[in-house]
Amino acid sequence: MTFMEAVLDGLRLVLVWPAPGYMLLGVAIGMFFGAVPGLGGLVGMAILLPFTFGMEPQIAFAFILGMYAVTTTADTLASVLLGIPGTAASQATILDGYPMAQKGQASRALGAAYTVSMFGGVLGAIFLALSIPVVRPLILSFSEPEFFALAVLGLTMVAALSGKSIFKGTAAACFGLMLACVGFAEFGGVRRYWFNQNFLLEGIPIVPYVLGLFAIPEVLELAVRNTSISRVKRTEVEAGGILRGMKDAAQNWWLALRCTAIGVYIGMLPGLGGSIVDWVAYGHAAQSEKNSENFGKGDVRGVIAPEAANNAMKGGALLPTIAFAIPGSASMAILLSAFFIQGLEPGPQILTTNLNITFTLIWTLVIANVVGALILLIWGSQVSKITYIQGHIIVPTIIIVVFMGAWVGNGTLGNWIVLLIFGLIGYFMKLGGWPRPPIVLGFVLGKIMEESLGISMQTHGWGSLTRPIVLIIIALTIITIVSTVRKQNRKNKDAQEARKAEAPKDVETAVQIAEEGGKDCPAASWPLAAILLVIFSYCYYEAIPWGFSSKLFPHSVAIVGFCLALGALVKDFKTLKAIKAGTANLDVVGVDPAYVWKSMYFMSWMVGIFVFTIAIGQFPTLVLFVLLYLVFWGHYGWRVIVIYLIGTIVFLLGMFNEIVPVLWHEPTWLPNFFV
Repeated sequence: MTFMEAVLDGLRLVLVWPAPGYMLLGVAIGMFFGAVPGLGGLVGMAILLPFTFGMEPQIAFAFILGMYAVTTTADTLASVLLGIPGTAASQATILDGYPMAQKGQASRALGAAYTVSMFGGVLGAIFLALSIPVVRPLILSFSEPEFFALAVLGLTMVAALSGKSIFKGTAAACFGLMLACVGFAEFGGVRRYWFNQNFLLEGIPIVPYVLGLFAIPEVLELAVRNTSISRVKRTEVEAGGILRGMKDAAQNWWLALRCTAIGVYIGMLPGLGGSIVDWVAYGHAAQSEKNSENFGKGDVRGVIAPEAANNAMKGGALLPTIAFAIPGSASMAILLSAFFIQGLEPGPQILTTNLNITFTLIWTLVIANVVGALILLIWGSQVSKITYIQGHIIVPTIIIVVFMGAWVGNGTLGNWIVLLIFGLIGYFMKLGGWPRPPIVLGFVLGKIMEESLGISMQTHGWGSLTRPIVLIIIALTIITIVSTVRKQNRKNKDAQEARKAEAPKDVETAVQIAEEGGKDCPAASWPLAAILLVIFSYCYYEAIPWGFSSKLFPHSVAIVGFCLALGALVKDFKTLKAIKAGTANLDVVGVDPAYVWKSMYFMSWMVGIFVFTIAIGQFPTLVLFVLLYLVFWGHYGWRVIVIYLIGTIVFLLGMFNEIVPVLWHEPTWLPNFFV
């Protein structure tokens, strides 16, 4: 079969019924799994895999890839509307997408995101098809030293581009790396930082960890201030936001094309590409685009770059899976299982005698991306209206989704402990102007970096640093750091000039739409820096008795993290001194004690969910929370409350008893009459 015959036969297999019907069903399921935080493509593929038994290959792949293709399109909903990563691939979208929603531009952000998602997904599949003959040398040239260097570059980019202080960004990244050390060591089998809690031996669960950092702080603000997500009234926003976003995507076509290429070729890197691709694309956009000072404050280009890359990444991740049986991501590992179920062997066979099946996969990605993006473009303007709804009416729904999203997986109360602890950490980080994305990326990359570092030192020693690709990546890392420091110094000088141009005034308590980690609040920031110093010191001391291979990575991270946290602490004290002298920049903000105390009061309600779940069971506790919140916080009438409660019960039972079955926590004090 010739190349073109394989292309056309692959298209025929996708379009012959019932494959299109299964693909559309997969697209619908994928939009749901992508939009609900805590689910995502990995959970969706795991659930759908058993249903592919007995299917023809083209039908099975149309079904499972139709779902997988659109999860990184639908995850934009949570990232833009709620400031919560729908999936790991949408973390960078938050930096500009959520500020756009706060400005009343949610539909514009969604229009741009869905357009470039379609663009990136289609071009990513095309790049995949064209790259099949030539990418083997590229993939095989990357080994552990290159993976480690690339991870450092990704961490540097996100740390540098998600806040005003590179000290805070990189210290937060080191904190994330240290959190990745919790559990059994990659080498030596030592139990590290587990505090005698068995559920931590497998490491900190990532879904409640991410939901805590990002979702809880936003819910706290909505509940305490009773504000809508949008800080401007609906009547003040221009109509046609979706179309405006589509025009933005067309005007920035060159950026979208570059980020699509980044997505494809970084997605090819097994086990690593999907973790950093959106950050690399975002960093590329922030450093290469002119007039980039608004990145992180609601710049549509900050949505276009990661959304083009994360959809294109799926085509790239598919290549090592089908060519070398090396999963490009965890989701691709499940797809690999689907190959074996169908009796297909990845490798030379799938690229020669079964080349039409390969193009079935590529055509499925193309069509599913187009269909999913078109549906969401049509639907986006209606969904964006959520941003104008009063906070008290949407908070209970978000809390239900967040707590159950954290529960899905191993279904233990330990997940909720992680959710609440990191919710508190995320709240104070946001209050103090510390960027949160570096912690997540550091956590995701920590295991990969430790394994890569250990193997590199064992096999290559210090010679790892002299490998050509490693040297190139090191050079890019240095350029990123130097460029970031120069930009931050320039911004500080501009802020000082602005302060001199205006009359001196006291430091204000500000509620503003700011970039992630973009405000400067030393009164709330310096305690976090001091706590990090204690944490890094403890982690170093605790690791002293371990074997060399077990303590190499945590010791290295603890030393670097301690120095960076110390730098952040010194900077905060200098800013406090400038406040007393009346020379602080105009963007320095203070702390509102009443807001903090009220936030802690609401946090006690969420702790109450945990306590009452132990006492009376999980299902009745969640329903009771909705009832009490609507009564005591929202002050709604009984008609609204009854309708809301019925909707809550239907959602909980339908979703978590039927669609994604979970084991509910049984009550300790009462019989389990509810489930």
